[in-house]
Amino acid sequence: MIKITRSKVEDELQSLIGTEVYIHSEATSFVFVRNFKVNVTHAFLAGEGPFRAALRFDGHGWLRMEALTHYEIDDNNRLLLAGYDDRGRMNVALHIGKEPFPE
Repeated sequence: MIKITRSKVEDELQSLIGTEVYIHSEATSFVFVRNFKVNVTHAFLAGEGPFRAALRFDGHGWLRMEALTHYEIDDNNRLLLAGYDDRGRMNVALHIGKEPFPE
């Protein structure tokens, strides 16, 4: 993964608007969501680093992740966002793809 380049990740998030995607999200060991299928109606990236990403689903629900620091586009064209602390430990993850994630 590489450090988030705001313009690149904003473009990737904006490209999701109007499409159905699958979400994988986790925050340390407290929250875990996998293969939550939604239609993205709005997508935002905010902050100067660490960043906040927000997705609006079907015009009425929201998912917001904070403390994002790194990203990559994997071989399956999924947007993978993660937040690492100053010791290199991943604290949050937000992965978005057009196909379900493996179980």
